[in-house]
Amino acid sequence: MTSPTAPDPAPTPGLRERKKQRTRQVLSDTAVRLFLEKGYDKVSVAEVAAAAEVSKPTLFRYFPAKEDLVLHRFADHEDEAARVVAGRAEGQAPVEALRERFLAGLGRRDPVTGLCDHPAVLAYQRLLYGTPSLVARLLGYQERSERALAEALGGPPVQARLAAGQIVAVQRILAEENVRRIRAGESADDVEADAVRAAELGFGQLADGLPDRFRG
Repeated sequence: MTSPTAPDPAPTPGLRERKKQRTRQVLSDTAVRLFLEKGYDKVSVAEVAAAAEVSKPTLFRYFPAKEDLVLHRFADHEDEAARVVAGRAEGQAPVEALRERFLAGLGRRDPVTGLCDHPAVLAYQRLLYGTPSLVARLLGYQERSERALAEALGGPPVQARLAAGQIVAVQRILAEENVRRIRAGESADDVEADAVRAAELGFGQLADGLPDRFRG
């Protein structure tokens, strides 16, 4: 059963699209493995293509930039907040829908919330946040997420953009604080109670500060 705050399920892709998705995943997984083994700056795109047994032009058809090989994992989440708002239950305020979604993510240890201590996730985070070019590229994903959310919120454009910016900032800060503590050696179980309290605080401040139509 679909949660009222979950995005509408996407239509099942056709065979050709599934093959493309598998190829993208193989390329991304191969790249991340090599970057973790040797260092991001020491691995060329040509080396990734050879390891994945495709040509360099083929790789660039799937990933226009080297950074995208790593940030591919964020692509599915780029418009997640917008989809949650668009698919919320009738009468439910956008902030409440997003709060429920974030709390549910904490409970299932979704890496997007930062509350995940799986070794592979921690290794990926070290790669991402330890590489300046990847951090810079990540800002573009965050900006597109903010624009998509503003469109889903609707209403006066400036008001919607201000609200979207505040919401995205709260989610980012909550996730970064969870990541910081786990990278410092705490387990996800140790951090969870504080993470839930922080999320309630963050979304509570949003509910207090945003216009009524966004918070119910």
